[in-house]
Amino acid sequence: MPTIQFKGKSFVENHHLAVPYHQLVPQKAKSLTDKVSLHDNLIVHGDNLLALKALLPTYAGKVKCIYIDPPYNTGNEGWVYNDKVNSPLIKEWIGKVVGKEGEDFTRHDKWLCMMMPRLKLLKELLSDSGVIFISIDDKELANLKLLMDEVYGDKNFVGLITVAKGTTTGQDANKIGSSTDYLLFYSKNIGQFLVGGMAMTEKDAKRFSKTDQRGQYSILQLRKTGSGDRREDRPNLFYQISAPDGSTVVPIGPGGYESRWRAGKTQYQAWQSEGLIEWVKNDKGWTPYVKYYLAGRLKQVASLWDEVEGNKKATIDLKNIFDGKAPFDFPKPVGLIKNVLTVAGCKNNDIILDSFAGSGTTAQAVMELNKEDGGNRKFILVEMEDYADKITAERVRRVINKETSENELIKPDYKGSFSYFDLGDAIETEAILKGDKLPSYLELARYVYYTATGDEFDESKLNESKHFVGSSSHYDVYMLYKPDLEYLKQTALTLNMARELRDKEGTKPLLVFAPTKYVEMGELEELKIDFCQLPFEIYKVNK
Repeated sequence: MPTIQFKGKSFVENHHLAVPYHQLVPQKAKSLTDKVSLHDNLIVHGDNLLALKALLPTYAGKVKCIYIDPPYNTGNEGWVYNDKVNSPLIKEWIGKVVGKEGEDFTRHDKWLCMMMPRLKLLKELLSDSGVIFISIDDKELANLKLLMDEVYGDKNFVGLITVAKGTTTGQDANKIGSSTDYLLFYSKNIGQFLVGGMAMTEKDAKRFSKTDQRGQYSILQLRKTGSGDRREDRPNLFYQISAPDGSTVVPIGPGGYESRWRAGKTQYQAWQSEGLIEWVKNDKGWTPYVKYYLAGRLKQVASLWDEVEGNKKATIDLKNIFDGKAPFDFPKPVGLIKNVLTVAGCKNNDIILDSFAGSGTTAQAVMELNKEDGGNRKFILVEMEDYADKITAERVRRVINKETSENELIKPDYKGSFSYFDLGDAIETEAILKGDKLPSYLELARYVYYTATGDEFDESKLNESKHFVGSSSHYDVYMLYKPDLEYLKQTALTLNMARELRDKEGTKPLLVFAPTKYVEMGELEELKIDFCQLPFEIYKVNK
């Protein structure tokens, strides 16, 4: 399998495993919902590496499509490497703006060190049939392709799409001006994913020039054309059919050779009964065609997207939302993201994640698709910059609340809500031992349940008064805990309490977290109880 070598790789290739879980702190005032919930559309403000780890207990293996637009590393973004990796080499990079080509000889290494752990966490969040799209330009395309081949597997590479930006940049340099970006497209498991189609453009629609009571349609000869069109290629697809005047027609190719139909008799009869066969008569006789309607039709995905909305249109749309002034440079076009989601096959209740959310284009694209087809797709946005509330979330608020300027270039009537979370404190053993930054019962329950069982945590099943965390496929999970150091010093699992827990309904083994225990292991084994000491034994029991 292809691999890529870069400075710092040995320190970051497993860094995602060492990233501590953090609390996700709900912000009701910044949300647009009656009830803040991790199962709502989400906007998370905080470092995206930490936020992705914090989302794992709820969303591991559940995301259908990931779209990200990371820093292109052109030397003009002013991005800073801030991952807390325990390495003298990398510690020298922390907090420093990554320099330009020729000024910073480790700039590509830093970018790869930043991307690798994030790509690994994103992979954990993807469902087995999920896909990831990454926007990039030519500065890091080659490096990113090799990195993705290593992390996701080269066999899961679906394609490289060239996207026309609608503008040309870099014309003042001693290089060829750039009018395109790229989309790298990977599946998590190529065997469980089928590429969807793309929406028809106005240019495509012009080919559907005929109209009947069902709508616009085009026709295609029933006779197979091109390669493999001869009778001997598919003998079973050579058969007689009746023309409108009762005459018999067989497929004949140019020059008079025997050809073949596109489909067998059963399919032809189905088309005929559905009114999808159209006959055309000329001086050579009758020719059958098959009708293809425009409504609901998608086209095959090509590697060049030159008819999507450009960056200029994206800026105009953003200005329209923010009363004539775009608060964000180089937003991505809504149409581009809608194409991505369509090709990814996102529908119904699928979840879409964007961990470099920027101006919030992905959220608007999701809501537009939901409006168009009545779907209930959900978005998760992660933005680490301070504008997460004022730009990212504000765009979503304005679109949902129909706040637009007079120049209406968007459809501002989308249904939706979202819950806003800030990234909170880390859930760390040392902090709990010292009594510093003790997590709430809910946050620690979410953490221990996922890390111990690997299953999704269901907040609605939590019962703190009965110490009940949830029921996984293997365990009923309990936790004796309060965010109070005195409570933690004085609380232990006793034999009486163990018997009380066992006497509750349920036949599964119990997994009980507590600061300590005053009961012998043999007695716990008889009761089918596994004991885990807080905070030391938070580990995967069944992952």
